[in-house]
Amino acid sequence: MTQPSIILSDVNVRQSVFHRRTFLLGGGIALGVAALGGRLASLQLVETDRYAKLSTSNQFNFRLVPPPRGVITDRNGAILATNRPNFRLLYARQKDQDPEAMISTLAAYLPMDDARRQRILRDLGNAPRNTPVAIMEDITWEQFSAVNIRATELPGVTADMGEVRVYPHGGAFAHVVGYVAKVNKEDITETGPNADPMMLHPGFRIGRQGLEKSLDLKLRGRPGAQKVEVDARGQQVRLAPGGDIPALAGKEVQLSLDMDLQLRGLELFGEESGAAVMMDCQSGDILTLISAPSFDANRFVRGLSGTEYRALAEYDHKPLFNKALTATYPPGSTFKTLVAVAALEHGVDPKMTVNCPGFWNFGNRRWRCDGVHGRNNMHDAISTSCDTYFYTISIRLGPDRIAAVARRFGLGETYDIGIPGQRKGLVPDTEYKKRTFKRDPVWHPGETPSMGIGQGYTLVNALQQCVMTARIANGRKALAPRLIRSIGGVPTPEGSAAPDLGFNPDHLAFVREAMASVTTRGTAARTGQIGLGDIRMAGKTGTAQGYNYQNGGRGVHGTNGPWHLRDHAWFVGFAPHDAPRYAVAVLVEHGGFGAQAAAPRARDLMRLALLQDPELRGRIERPPAPAATVAQGPVVPEAPA
Repeated sequence: MTQPSIILSDVNVRQSVFHRRTFLLGGGIALGVAALGGRLASLQLVETDRYAKLSTSNQFNFRLVPPPRGVITDRNGAILATNRPNFRLLYARQKDQDPEAMISTLAAYLPMDDARRQRILRDLGNAPRNTPVAIMEDITWEQFSAVNIRATELPGVTADMGEVRVYPHGGAFAHVVGYVAKVNKEDITETGPNADPMMLHPGFRIGRQGLEKSLDLKLRGRPGAQKVEVDARGQQVRLAPGGDIPALAGKEVQLSLDMDLQLRGLELFGEESGAAVMMDCQSGDILTLISAPSFDANRFVRGLSGTEYRALAEYDHKPLFNKALTATYPPGSTFKTLVAVAALEHGVDPKMTVNCPGFWNFGNRRWRCDGVHGRNNMHDAISTSCDTYFYTISIRLGPDRIAAVARRFGLGETYDIGIPGQRKGLVPDTEYKKRTFKRDPVWHPGETPSMGIGQGYTLVNALQQCVMTARIANGRKALAPRLIRSIGGVPTPEGSAAPDLGFNPDHLAFVREAMASVTTRGTAARTGQIGLGDIRMAGKTGTAQGYNYQNGGRGVHGTNGPWHLRDHAWFVGFAPHDAPRYAVAVLVEHGGFGAQAAAPRARDLMRLALLQDPELRGRIERPPAPAATVAQGPVVPEAPA
């Protein structure tokens, strides 16, 4: 039997393969260890700061802090809108948590009716998870403490202190300043300023009306952040020391309004409905912009109930409606001042007289006048407000000439004063008739007399009436009204930076003198005197039809009968009559006669404005000149007047 032989070459081959594999495997392991070591070195040495920050972010978080909204002040620095601290309760819906059960638990510590519960649940359903929703604002200290003590038993519930918008004067400035309210889903956009995450913060409010709405972005400011320590679920454990990012307050807005005049004006209206606007005849600054009755803007910040809102919306005096800008009315006899200017500009002799027997026959109709004035020239017709005179003059002028003058005095325009929702009103002419009435596009001669006394199609608002009066009083400039004096300390252009009116100064001086006679021997002689020495107020009364007489209806001329059927009362004026400084326009909705309802309110408002003016106050307080010494003699009785 043969013995097996050992072949050394096979062993060497296998050993060689084993060595190569061992080397390759060892090299791979060495490379892996080197890579792991390098990565570990990179994590621990190179990227230490980055991962330290990530680690810190797991422990700490930043909570958005709404910025203080910009303060709004009057011309003298009095606060019209500001912010105050308030205690509030927030709730962020958690995973695997029943919001309805949590709200029921909170109801044991806070007063909640069913309507409030349903609203909170609706807000929670619309909000993203972990986004806090305001459960209640302005809670008491006792309620705040009761919730904070039980914080561990109420996951997702936070009681903290924030800021809330407050309007110190309630409704006096509500139609001008407006108000803020909670953000709706419709307010949030994908791009632009309303895409900011701050919009979802429960303490954030957005402007809803007036200047709060138009200047919202400037008043918002820039949000900050508060550093807090959180647990694994992202819930706040406690406040972290340091690291807070301060919020930047919104810009301060200063208005041209005078707080004292505004408050006094609203007080003068009492329960009446209407509007009042006062302007500086030199700068164009608006000193008062009143719409009465008003509403408490603070109630809208907290949130009105359905019952409260319906009560405001259904009240026939319409407190939510801005009657100074949005409501339009026929100007009545106040419009006669512009008809007089148009007549003078087109060559009508002011000494020409028209006989007024108390009516005027034109076509197949008898047009009435509010009195028997006899023979009137233009001066007397303005003073006594003779309709017959202006019927005649308007027919001579035609609608287009009258309309052109009215527009140059500011009627039919809107003004950039920062408040949205203005209405232009209407200054009609023949082109308007063609555009509007397709079936009857012709301006009929019988439509002109109504326009001549401020009726018919003509519609204006109180701001336009005040602008008209201020331009008549100024006599040179087409003043533009200014409501916002500065934003963030930067002044806005004055209204006096305006083009010239372009009318003959003598014609405007004539109209001003005729308006001065209105308060001395004309329609407002009993109610228009201001009693401030030699300072007098010039003006013009107006009584405008406030009821549609179609379908056999009957209106009320005066203050008798149902309120909604009465005429509107107007008064426009300026003072001092010889050196105009302030112009005013007052409307009393369904107030009856302008001399009785509007003129006394304009007088009292003008008195306060004149008494507050340091330059005019010196003139008012000037002592009377001493009486001349005369020789004693027999007393001669005066002849009877």
